[in-house]
Amino acid sequence: MNEAPLILIQGLSKVFPAQAGAAPQIVFENVSFDIAKGDFVCLVGHSGCGKTTLLNILAGLDTASEGVVIVAGQEISGPGLDRAVVFQSHALLPWLSTLGNVAFAVRSRWPQWRKDRVRDHCQKYIDLVGLTGAEHKKPSQLSGGMKQRVGIARAFALEPRILLLDEPFSALDALTRGVLQDEVRRLCVSTRQTTFMITHDIDEAILLADRVVLMTNGPRARLAETVVNTLPRNRVRNEIHRHPHYYPIRNHLLDFLLTRSRLDFQSPGTATDRLRPPVEVRPGLAEIEAPPASSLRPEDTRKAAGTFH
Repeated sequence: MNEAPLILIQGLSKVFPAQAGAAPQIVFENVSFDIAKGDFVCLVGHSGCGKTTLLNILAGLDTASEGVVIVAGQEISGPGLDRAVVFQSHALLPWLSTLGNVAFAVRSRWPQWRKDRVRDHCQKYIDLVGLTGAEHKKPSQLSGGMKQRVGIARAFALEPRILLLDEPFSALDALTRGVLQDEVRRLCVSTRQTTFMITHDIDEAILLADRVVLMTNGPRARLAETVVNTLPRNRVRNEIHRHPHYYPIRNHLLDFLLTRSRLDFQSPGTATDRLRPPVEVRPGLAEIEAPPASSLRPEDTRKAAGTFH
C-alpha cells in the first residue's frame, strides 16, 4: 500500500482584487500536486507566475483565493513551526549572534528545553553548515554566504516536517552558491528532509530535485508538467553531465522555459487545458540519446552546462 503524500495541494488559485477600476488579477489557478515524505521538489517558472506567492501559501504567510493545502492530513491555516522557510535574504536578527539567531528559533520550537540542551542542539547544526568558530559573530561580521548558512542552520535546527526554500542562493556569487547547494543537498539526503524549493535555475533544479514542477507564464499561470529526475539520487555536481539522462532532462527543461511556458493558455476555448492536472514526464528515459561524454568538445560541455537565469 502506497504511503499518503505528506503535502497535498488541491485546486489552489490566487486572485488579487481589482484596484482603480482595473479587473481582478488571476496570478495562478487550479494548482494541484503532492509531495511525498523525504522528497525534494523544485518549482520552476518565469518571474510573475506566482512562485513565491505559492510558497508563502504553503508556509502559511499568505492565503489562497481557492483551494487547500493539507500537511500530514491536516489543512494548514497559518504559519507553523512544522514548516521552516529559508528566504532569498538571510532574515537574521542583527543584534543576535550566529548562535543567538539559531537559538531564538529553537527556543520557540521547544520552550521547555534547558539552556545547555538548546546550546548543544544549535551547535550541532552550526557545525553541520560549516560555521564552527563563528558562533558569537553578529550578522554584520559575516559574509553573505555565511549569513545564508546561518539561515539554513536555523531552518534545519527546527527539525521541520517541511523545509521551504525561496531561491536562497540567488543573491550569492557562483562559487558560494555551488558550495551551499551541495551543503543543502547533503543535509536533505542524510536527514530525508521533505523540501519544496522555487528557483529560476534549471541546473540547480537538476542537481537538487527529485521532481521538477514546471509553471506556465502568468497571469493565469498553471502547472504544466512534472518532470521526474531520473539521475541517481547520490548525484555529484562534477559528474552528472556525464550521465546519459542529463542532457535529455536539461534540454526538456530549457525548451519549456524558452518556448512552451509562453503558450497562450488565456485564449478562448482553453478552459479544459487550465483544469487538467500537470502531465508527468521522464525525459531521461525518452528515446533521445545524449552524446557520449568522450565525444564532447570542452567548448560543447561549457555551453551545455551554462546556467539559465
